[in-house]
Amino acid sequence: MTDKTRTRVGAIDRSLQILDLLTERRQPMTAYDLARSTGAPVSTIYKLVEELLDRSMLSRIGENGIWLGPRLMRYGLTYRARMDVFAEARREMNRLSENLGETVQICARDEGMMTVIGMARAGGHFNVASDVGTRVPLNWTASGRLLLGHLDDETRLRIFTESARPSETGQAETDPARLSRLAREEFEARLAVQMSASEFAVACIAAPICDDSGACLATISIVLPETRARSAYDELTREVQNSARTIETALGRRG
Repeated sequence: MTDKTRTRVGAIDRSLQILDLLTERRQPMTAYDLARSTGAPVSTIYKLVEELLDRSMLSRIGENGIWLGPRLMRYGLTYRARMDVFAEARREMNRLSENLGETVQICARDEGMMTVIGMARAGGHFNVASDVGTRVPLNWTASGRLLLGHLDDETRLRIFTESARPSETGQAETDPARLSRLAREEFEARLAVQMSASEFAVACIAAPICDDSGACLATISIVLPETRARSAYDELTREVQNSARTIETALGRRG
């Protein structure tokens, strides 16, 4: 590998660090703050920021703020449009939310995190903190566990060991062995339920959306008040499982 190639790879990695950091923080940052957070030399980050600004990968907010650029939205929308599973899941997500009067989410895995990739919000006063783009550790949610359920024992255990963190409520399971076992059991049952793990008094009832190999591509989940989840548990679990099967059938998977 030439010195030029090594330098170029380094620049790509630093650029991805900048984009990842802004995505995780979900707010503009100064170039100095980006340098401090990434541990990169200030001069390197300033140069990369200018190059990314010129290419519309970043944009300026206010006098010193740096934020994600409009070019990224075009990439994201194009990528999402090609995801058959998302297109089918979105239709079912909207139908389920309208029928139940509850918020419904579509979630996918992003390394050691779970990301909300679609949401249909219900009317009324109940609201959830998460929105499209929200990323939380896999062990915080029912969907997060399901997304690892199809993997072999060793892989599940390794991922939970590396990624499990305490939730703000203190109620999310953090023991990798228990998480690994629970993830497999829930995946086989095609149902996972979590109460007050990431938000107090908020429940999540989720079912896996699998491809024809049996791997969990995404999840569909109902996010609602814990009291409602307990009082209508049988109906809600049945509905979310039916929705997952409907999506799989539309994709020609699992029949």
